Amino acid sequence: MGILDTDRRVLALAFARMADSIGNSFLIIVLPLYIGSGMVSGGTFGLSTALVTGLILSAFGFFMSGVQPIAGRLSDKTGKRKVFVVVGLIILAVSNFAYSLAGNYSAMLLIRIGQGIGVAVTVPATIALVNDLSTDDNRGGSMGVFNTFRMLGFGIGPIAAGTVIYGGPYTLLGYGITGFEAAFYIATLGALIGTVLVFVLVSDPDVDFDAEHTADAGGEHSIAVFEQHDGHGTLDSVFTLGIASLFMAIGIAILSPLESIINHHLGQSATLFGIEFAAFTLGQVVMQTPVGTASDKYGRKPFILIGLVFLIPATVAQGLVATPLGMIGARFVQGIAGAMVFAPAFALAGDIARNSNAGTTLSVLTMAFGLGTAIGPLAGGWLVGFGYVVPFVFAAALAAFGLVLVYTQVEETHAGDDLGAEISRLFLNRDSQPAD
Repeated sequence: MGILDTDRRVLALAFARMADSIGNSFLIIVLPLYIGSGMVSGGTFGLSTALVTGLILSAFGFFMSGVQPIAGRLSDKTGKRKVFVVVGLIILAVSNFAYSLAGNYSAMLLIRIGQGIGVAVTVPATIALVNDLSTDDNRGGSMGVFNTFRMLGFGIGPIAAGTVIYGGPYTLLGYGITGFEAAFYIATLGALIGTVLVFVLVSDPDVDFDAEHTADAGGEHSIAVFEQHDGHGTLDSVFTLGIASLFMAIGIAILSPLESIINHHLGQSATLFGIEFAAFTLGQVVMQTPVGTASDKYGRKPFILIGLVFLIPATVAQGLVATPLGMIGARFVQGIAGAMVFAPAFALAGDIARNSNAGTTLSVLTMAFGLGTAIGPLAGGWLVGFGYVVPFVFAAALAAFGLVLVYTQVEETHAGDDLGAEISRLFLNRDSQPAD
């Protein structure tokens, strides 16, 4: 399935997610600089400035993860996915704009919490809509297309943020604004564009939620931890994928607080670190759609396992490379590995979820990933005190544990052609070609 073959509503959701991802990723670069610029003052809750900055930045991930299951469950019970997406994007737009008015640490913390809540309300309903609008035969491709545009927006934001900040001051409608204010306005605009796209182009699917609730009454809106059926594993498949996603996100985010240490170790500039950080996103963008589509043909689980296998050496390599080029290569491979896990994992969870509980089921993965992005920087900043390579070895060990869990606990939901046989056939046919 190509991008042009994707359901129009899924494409609209993908573009909307790309627009607000640009704004959100802007703030990854902007907020630490803004807090450290001297424009934010006031009490720091008895903490050091550095620690309160970390608290503000981490609050987003923790609140986003905590609220997502609640929002997903509510979207299941009401069956009104679109309302949740639009309301969440509006909360996000208001929060992004409010940064331009904040001048103290307390306000920054409250706004950051609001931003996390806005994303938490949006994400489960958005993923559930993509799932509802897909079928078993194209779910992987739809998830791949959606994640491609999401990651594209996530990659564009940090690259453009520095240019916007240092290009100021600007004139807007006759008023002078700083580079920081311009960045906050761009983040606000991204969320508003996403709101308009969803409101105009997306509609809830024609699903009789009431009938499904009656047929499946009983705890369909709860998150299962243990296998509920006669499967071969002890843990629930979706819960297991959530654990693997948590471990993967920690490994991805563990690089964030180590910028100055890595720059010194590799003898590089901040610009090269930005390129290395973006290399992961490039790997994601390149591979998400083809891997998602392939999982529709060959099954979900093989790609998840292959991705986790590649994730282990790619993560360790980041602690061993001695050149910026080596780090770029390691991050790019890590991005490819992540892409091989993302779309098939969401598709597998979507295969399991009924339309009536897709929000709850898929929120397990989105919550786990968000929690990992909050834990990763904290873990990296602490573990590097034991040695430069330690955070990367730790993250690789988590990926290895996730691999074992997926292999033993996750059941395939979409049996397709034999991937191993297909690979063997390709190599055998290549070897059997007559020599010129």
